[in-house]
Order: sequence, then C-alpha cells, then structure tokens
Amino acid sequence: MIPTVWRVTSSACAPPRADLVLPCLDEAEALPWVLARVPSGWRAVVVDNGSTDGSADIARGLGATVVHESRRGFGAACHAGLLAARADLVCFCDCDASMDPGLLAPMAARVASGEADLLLGRRRPQGRGAWPAHARAGNLALARMLRHRTGLRLHDLGPMRVARREALLGLGLTDRRSGYPLQMVVRAADAGWHIAETDVPYLPRSGKSKVTGTWRGTWHAVRDMRRVLAEPPGTRSVAEGEVSGPEHSPPARAARAAADGEGSV
Repeated sequence: MIPTVWRVTSSACAPPRADLVLPCLDEAEALPWVLARVPSGWRAVVVDNGSTDGSADIARGLGATVVHESRRGFGAACHAGLLAARADLVCFCDCDASMDPGLLAPMAARVASGEADLLLGRRRPQGRGAWPAHARAGNLALARMLRHRTGLRLHDLGPMRVARREALLGLGLTDRRSGYPLQMVVRAADAGWHIAETDVPYLPRSGKSKVTGTWRGTWHAVRDMRRVLAEPPGTRSVAEGEVSGPEHSPPARAARAAADGEGSV
C-alpha cells in the first residue's frame, strides 16, 4: 500500500501525455499493480527482456504495448523502449512494484513546463528491506563519483525519470547494461541540461532483484557505471535511433528558443 502522503492528488489540469517505458524480466506478479497505476491516457511500453513467466502475455492482456528485446541488459531494454516510444515526453520506471508510476504525472508536468530537462526520482525507502544496505552504499559511492565527474549534486541515480524523447536520442546513448541510467545523466550534464531530482517512495520490490539483490550483482552494476564515468567529457557516439544533425541544446532552452523565433533564417 502506498502511504497516503505520497498519493497523487487530482488536479484541474490534466497531466501532459507521455509514454512510459517499463523494462521487464519475469515480473508477472508485479505487472497488474504497476500497469493499474499508469496515469490515464499514457501509453505503457513494456519491454520484455527474455521473461519465462508469461510477463509479456500478462502485459498485453492488461493493455500495454509489448516490445521484445533479445539482448539481455537493463540498458538494452530501456533503449528498446525509448525507440518504441512515440510521445514527446518519455518516462522510465522499474516494473517490480518498488515504485508507483502514478507519481510520474507531476514529474512529467515539470519537464513539459521547462522546469527541468531531465527529472530524476530520488528514492526514499519505505519499510525494512526496501533498499538493501549494499545497494544503497553502491549508489552513494556512484553519486560521489558523478559529482566529481560532472559537478552535479544528486543524491540518487534511480531508474524513475522523465525527459523529452528526441533530446534523449540526441545524446547517443550506447551502454546497454547497468550503466545506461548513469550514461544518460553524464551525457545530459555534458550537454548542459538542467537536471533535477524529486523525492519518491521506494517500496520493497515484488520478487527477486535482477541486479542489486546480491553483492555480486551490485558489483557488476558498479563496474558498468565506472566505465561510463571514465568517458571523457563531450563523448557522443552514433547510436541506434539517434537523431542526427547539429549539436543539441538543452531541451528546455531549445523549446524556448523555438517559441521566441531564435535561430530562424
């Protein structure tokens, strides 16, 4: 049960439309709750990454768009979802019921308004076991390394986030493992994006963790992320589905420039 203090309240203004990418590996138990919490009018894109428990059929039966990604890896699943997305705004969230997708609506509104180019959910654990000590320690270490690399003073590099699709594609993300979320932040920072975070509750997940449930899994994730942090500033590769063309300005600034007629011939 989501604590009342965290519930999304109704508003006279409808939240902006968005596509929600949900990387999925054997999440049959969690899917009904997760998909029931997707904001009204949004398209849920469940990226099945080799499930053997019928997750894809369950998601399809509950009205989600299902994409199959044969390459194993969190980044591979996330990027496949990004390519499959069609809305201007794209949100990401874990599919294990540890986070409430309903909380993405106000986050999307902040990005749509230009308040942030990339908005991250800062996880606040609810109850014992929601965030194992080794996983939290690894996250803190990465946050410190990120600060040293980019100057960003973020507290968390969690998976819940919102940004504009075309701008994300323009970053040329290439990591297809656990480093994908970090590479998104690093390259966005290098590109001058305004990156912010907001508190979100972090619940005990449904089922077994695929990445940080063990010390070994956490170590592999940290290894992938250290590799990303070693990228020199300004690194940008041509990746599948990338938007080609001139350098990409921060999304909010580019949107304001277009509205003001800047850059017109």
